[in-house]
Amino acid sequence: MLNPADLKYLESHEWMRVDGDVVTMGITAFAAEELTDITYVDLPAVGAKVEAGKEVCEIESVKATSELMSGVSGEIVAVNEKLADAPELVNDDAFGYGWMVKIRANDLSPLEKAMDAGAYEKHISAAG
Repeated sequence: MLNPADLKYLESHEWMRVDGDVVTMGITAFAAEELTDITYVDLPAVGAKVEAGKEVCEIESVKATSELMSGVSGEIVAVNEKLADAPELVNDDAFGYGWMVKIRANDLSPLEKAMDAGAYEKHISAAG
């Protein structure tokens, strides 16, 4: 499994793509594979405030319910509305079409503690 090198990763299996002060987030391909078939993603409203380390949305699968935890604090500026009709996009393309939210971060410093792709690979190898 290849984790893109341009992303940041959390121990709880979220990925973050930083573009200025906007952070796009989703769950990793590893997490999507562990959840198996994703059936529903309960996305937050645009304009909602989020806090680093807190739940942003719920992800339901045939196996379990999981949470997307925010890597940064800020405001939701976009959600992937395609997931309402096609939650399987997360399974099919976790790092692309399966993105979940975009957050305008008011502080990017929590990303300094996030893992790069190499560290995340070691993390999931140790977990498996």
